[in-house]
Amino acid sequence: MATKRSINALAVHAILLVYCLIALWPIFLVISNSFKSRKWIFRDPMALPNADSFSLIGFEKILARSNFELYFANSIIITVVSLSVTLLIGAMAAWALAGYKYRGNTVLAFYLAIGIMVPIRLGSVSIMKLMVGLGLMNTLTALILVYIAMSLPLTIFILSEFMQQIPNDLKEAARCDGVSEYRIFFQIILPLIRPAIATVGVFTMVPVWNDLWFPLILAPGDDVRTITLGVQGFVGQYVTDWNAVLSSLTLAIVPVLLLYLIFSRQLIRGITAGAVK
Repeated sequence: MATKRSINALAVHAILLVYCLIALWPIFLVISNSFKSRKWIFRDPMALPNADSFSLIGFEKILARSNFELYFANSIIITVVSLSVTLLIGAMAAWALAGYKYRGNTVLAFYLAIGIMVPIRLGSVSIMKLMVGLGLMNTLTALILVYIAMSLPLTIFILSEFMQQIPNDLKEAARCDGVSEYRIFFQIILPLIRPAIATVGVFTMVPVWNDLWFPLILAPGDDVRTITLGVQGFVGQYVTDWNAVLSSLTLAIVPVLLLYLIFSRQLIRGITAGAVK
């Protein structure tokens, strides 16, 4: 019996290892080739940079030929603001959805499910008309509003499931002591769902950070471009500057990796919370 369990464990770890290699291999290729000259990128793309192939020309190009610092700052502002507002509003809405029972509760949950299933890009034309009418075209505000609307349904849906696992006795005891609903939410509920918030934060940040569609149609101006749209400036119809493209992508990967490293423990706890009983 013990031997069978060991074999099953080894098989599971082997499958996970293969999956990790498949998922991380493209990232490894992007990072390693960003430190090579153009000739060596095509001559031996699988090899690590060495004394002959090492070059920082890609990073020099993006800093000299584009407003990369501005693009990077725009992406940071959009991601941080939209993520913060989404988590705050989403947590409050999830608290109301899970903690208070009322007639429209089921209908609201169904409405959120539709928001998850239907891609927001289907309404791109209507969103453009709305932003033009509000005078928000070519502004960071337009992107922030769209990303908040895009992320809220999934955020509320996930957080409400976590909040339903919190014992009602904690909330009732606090109410008996005269604690206000705001203090219950911020001082009792939020600390208990930190793993869920970290999980939702990562899953929300990655699509926002990597999105190209809405920056392309809502904020194509040079002073409000995001990093993903800025990278497209090095992709030509006939000739592509691969040094600059790979260097830009390498720098764009850094915030996502840092976020994972900072919140990895909370992220793992949040993902496994519903699996272990």
